[in-house]
Amino acid sequence: MKIAVIGLGEVGRCYAKALHIAGFQLRLCDTRPAPVASALAATWELPIQTSVGDWLRECDWMLSCVTGAHALGVAEQCLAHAHPGAALCDLTTASPDTKRSAAKLAAARSIRYIDVAIMGAISLSLEKTPLLASGASAAEFAELLTRAGGNARAIHGGAAGDAIALKILRSVFTKGMEALGVELLMAAEAQGVREKLYTQLRDIDETPLRTFIDMLVRTHVIHARRRAHEVHDAAAELAKHGIPSVVLPGVEERFAKTIAKLETQAPPQTEPTIEEALAWLLGKTQPTGAGKG
Repeated sequence: MKIAVIGLGEVGRCYAKALHIAGFQLRLCDTRPAPVASALAATWELPIQTSVGDWLRECDWMLSCVTGAHALGVAEQCLAHAHPGAALCDLTTASPDTKRSAAKLAAARSIRYIDVAIMGAISLSLEKTPLLASGASAAEFAELLTRAGGNARAIHGGAAGDAIALKILRSVFTKGMEALGVELLMAAEAQGVREKLYTQLRDIDETPLRTFIDMLVRTHVIHARRRAHEVHDAAAELAKHGIPSVVLPGVEERFAKTIAKLETQAPPQTEPTIEEALAWLLGKTQPTGAGKG
């Protein structure tokens, strides 16, 4: 089995090394290989191709490790030279739409396309960094990486684009929580109640994350008006302590959008399910009457 690694930056070099140690035959490609990449290839006595070409036809697997901006162009080049049945694994940070477009192009040429999202820092965990893969051959990719000491997990039934979409959505949550956590603990520390705050958050800590998030969204569509006042008061309190919030103004705007919707359309139920709440927020339900008052 021959594997092409296209793009020999940090990601490409990491997986090239792991695959080489595992005994796979490699073909390397980089338009402008850095000295560290050239040195690594030299130790294996392997040439570095500077462009995609007919040499790719002998490869069964292709790992695209270029930048997200070049992902689609490189995918198109690979698809033009790969043999039917080969697999193109896109480890780039390209958008979900870009990866879905590449998957359609691959399918038209009978080439398998796997969307791979890197879920951690390669510099810290190297080939053990968690990878999330989606697409028809995601499980085969995960098995391949396992044989090389990697840590890839396939999304059951996931289509190309799902893995990178989930990575982005995870970042929305974690980065939002990070910003909120910074402001929360700064304010608590300034008031000398940080240790007491952890105790007051214990009930949240003991609630499964999915249950907690679903509860917030379900009840948001019912209690947005009241909670908006609480958000306003909280922002004023932080400002009083010399820590004006940069997070809460965005929170207020989110609540304001929901309140504006409530003025023209009532929520689906007095106690909506998470599906009903999301459908209402996304405008997928028919108006059931005015929601004023």
